[in-house]
Amino acid sequence: MQTLFLRRLWRLLPCLVLLFLVACSAAKQPPVATAPTPPSPPPYGPEVIKQQVLESEMGKNRFVGFALYDPALGKMVVEHNADKYFVPASNTKLFTFYACLKMLGDSIPALKYVVRGDSLLFWGTGDPTFTHMDLKNQVAYDFLKNRKEKLYYIDAPMTSTPFANNWGWDDYNYYYQPERSPFPIHGNVVKFTRKGGAAVPYSTTPSLFKPLLKTDTARYPHGDAFVRAWRTNEFVYFPKHAPADFSVEVPFIPSPEVTVRLLTDTLKKKVTYLKNRRLPTGTQTFYGLPSDSVYKRMLQVSDNLFAEQLMALCSGTLSDTISIERAIRHVVKTYLADLPDAPVWVDGSGLSSMNMFTPRSIIALLQKLQQERPTDRLLPLMATGGRPGTFRNIYKAEPPFVFGKSGTLAHVHNQSGYIITKSGKMLLYSFMNNNFRVSSGDIRNEMVRIMTEVHEKY
Repeated sequence: MQTLFLRRLWRLLPCLVLLFLVACSAAKQPPVATAPTPPSPPPYGPEVIKQQVLESEMGKNRFVGFALYDPALGKMVVEHNADKYFVPASNTKLFTFYACLKMLGDSIPALKYVVRGDSLLFWGTGDPTFTHMDLKNQVAYDFLKNRKEKLYYIDAPMTSTPFANNWGWDDYNYYYQPERSPFPIHGNVVKFTRKGGAAVPYSTTPSLFKPLLKTDTARYPHGDAFVRAWRTNEFVYFPKHAPADFSVEVPFIPSPEVTVRLLTDTLKKKVTYLKNRRLPTGTQTFYGLPSDSVYKRMLQVSDNLFAEQLMALCSGTLSDTISIERAIRHVVKTYLADLPDAPVWVDGSGLSSMNMFTPRSIIALLQKLQQERPTDRLLPLMATGGRPGTFRNIYKAEPPFVFGKSGTLAHVHNQSGYIITKSGKMLLYSFMNNNFRVSSGDIRNEMVRIMTEVHEKY
């Protein structure tokens, strides 16, 4: 019996050995690998915002400056090239706005005058609103219209040139670059308007310029329907470039003689030019529109003439001679000496590419604006997301959450202002983009994407 058992075990031995080897081999095999759990994305905060800015900068191949300030914390929460200088374009108007808050009162000085017997002698302060076609300002107009004295115009001394340093001379024909002057009328532009189709005659405002207009049935090389001569007030209409309905503004060249002719034409009473007359003493100032209504137009539609002439008005608080440059120097020395980086400030509008500011200095300026005006009076003056103005097509939401100023030149597109987050924070930001080759629309969309996420998640 024992022999039989041993024989059977001997026969099973190879199988037992095989099973043993298989078991050992299985024991030596590493465990089956499982896919690692991906790490959780970092919580939304300053590091994420900065990374988005960096990726956006590389993706669009441009020079970016970014600063995000939290006044509740009293510190910057995100900075990228915030100490580097950038061309600000119309972000310059924020500096002009601040200068006006420091130097002008609640109403705009419309003109200065003195009465001598049966004569009223008057001259300009630089006020850009006289008979302005969009503001419908009649205040100073009615004052002159209803005076019983004879009207005599004196050209106020002005050392600033019609164009500031580094303005584009070849933009002289376009609405956004009218010339600076002591007494702007109609915004220093001629407006050509047609409604009702090509068979309807177009209108010319002021009508004084209508005899200076010719028609050319050829095609203008640059495709403009109305073109003014380089250094004269002669205009040419090219109907082949005109749509059925249009509203086109072309700057005219102001001069004392043109000013007097326009005043006589619009007031329907004689105005005489006193040439080479020094400004009289014992003058009075006539005030026009509320200042906020003028600031609002400058900031919301980015009106360049308003910005330049507002700096002219500021200079009038320093001297009888209009000098935008003097006013800028005064503001920089008196009110902006504590900025983190000294501004390179050339004009009131930002049309000059010689202007240079840093994002952190703009943040400091935004803080100064808050010190000058309570929030409920400050934000309504700014361009507002989804509302008429330069932000009308972006940041569309109710209630609006972005209030500020955009700025655009060739290869320049910036935004600076105030943003309200869904968590209830108010943040100050400056997002500056220089030296890009893509369209400014692409840059704008990148800024809107990043700042909207700040609004939603910060």
